[in-house]
Amino acid sequence: MFNEYRSRRATEPSNVLKLETPIKMPMPLPAEVLDEPSNEGLQAHLELKSRLHSELLDRLNLSVIDKVERSELKRQIASLATSLLEEEGVHMRADAFSTLVEELMNEVMGYGPLEPLLADPTINDILVNSFDQVYVERYGLLERTKTRFRDERHLLRIIDKIVTKVGRRIDESQPWVDARLEDGSRVNAIIRPCSVDGPALSIRKFSRNPLTTEKLVERGALDKSAVKLLQALVEARLNILISGGTGSGKTTMLNAVSSYIDTNQRIVTIEDAAELQLQQEHVVRLETRPPNAEGQGVISQRDLLRNALRMRPDRIIVGEVRGAECFDMLQAMNTGHDGSMTTVHANSARDALGRVEQMVTMLGVDLPIKTIRSQIAGAIHIVLQLSRLSDGSRRVMSISEITGMEDDTITMQDIFVYKRSGKSSDGKILGEFMPTGIRPKCFDLLIASGIEIDNGMFMRKESRT
Repeated sequence: MFNEYRSRRATEPSNVLKLETPIKMPMPLPAEVLDEPSNEGLQAHLELKSRLHSELLDRLNLSVIDKVERSELKRQIASLATSLLEEEGVHMRADAFSTLVEELMNEVMGYGPLEPLLADPTINDILVNSFDQVYVERYGLLERTKTRFRDERHLLRIIDKIVTKVGRRIDESQPWVDARLEDGSRVNAIIRPCSVDGPALSIRKFSRNPLTTEKLVERGALDKSAVKLLQALVEARLNILISGGTGSGKTTMLNAVSSYIDTNQRIVTIEDAAELQLQQEHVVRLETRPPNAEGQGVISQRDLLRNALRMRPDRIIVGEVRGAECFDMLQAMNTGHDGSMTTVHANSARDALGRVEQMVTMLGVDLPIKTIRSQIAGAIHIVLQLSRLSDGSRRVMSISEITGMEDDTITMQDIFVYKRSGKSSDGKILGEFMPTGIRPKCFDLLIASGIEIDNGMFMRKESRT
């Protein structure tokens, strides 16, 4: 039957496999070994898949692989796998064989063992510590998976496949790389000698359906009163700084808050790796470029920010400020680009201002501290502080307003805060997002901008009753 299939398909232009190649396989493995859930059984399965994959690579016609339907390629791979298994004398259950064919498809068309993890919508991060140790973050909590690579060489091949597709390289002279998958997922890879225990890979998955503020309310990240305030702040074109630690949800919040920007306004976004998902049509997306193999051609966020100022933007959104570009962002906020937004890594709202101040000093210009702080106080109006709690949940910890300067100190006040009240029996953090009782200084500006907002939303609950 397989020989009939080989002779019939060999003349068809859609045939991807060069099936006339003679089959050369090593000694067969006992079928019962492949069915064992032990490490020996797993290793035998990985070795078998490796041999089948090597045969596939020898027989693949790469010039036409992109033109063939996935179902047809899968059929051809299944036929070849059947033949090769017969040569080895290996018998597999139908479900095990189906899994094997799917894994071979992932090796040929995708990123091997990573494909099921990339397809799982409940996973936010994929963390490969070594070829046999893979963790994922699901609902804010880390868990180890059964996923593994055959060996270090297999993991290196997948990493190389990822970075090559985006025109990058990774080797001993450049042992780490930041890249982006076709779907927008953010990737960092690092290899020896910098990674002592072998290649490591981190993938921050790209959400196909960005969370809205309504969904964030449902998840308890903030409440409806805070959402109304955020909407008013965006519509009134106040500048917003979103602060938080790694994985606290800064990009998610930036996406959600930016949905309130008027669709008639021109927005320019600047990112190291483009992952913002703005809902407006009038958006220009800019992305930095790393240096080439000769160390030339780098385009930084600061370069893009300077260029963006010449593109007649109504608002500028920087995915994350990390260095001297922070000064240019403050200048833009202070010179007519109201309603701009950015994010920063910091553990509190006050620390966020300190981080901004520190980044401005990275400019290399000897500016007085009071001048820098005056620039910050004049440019940034609101600081949103986010945090990922011990139970994995992500919450807005505070919405704070910068009120001005007192001597050399930037003054600010909390408008809304998250108050913890304990922990439930199942480990969930208990608490409530509530107003502090302070009416924001910008309240009159919101009213003057024609935005309807209830003064009572800022009152403490005990004051309302």
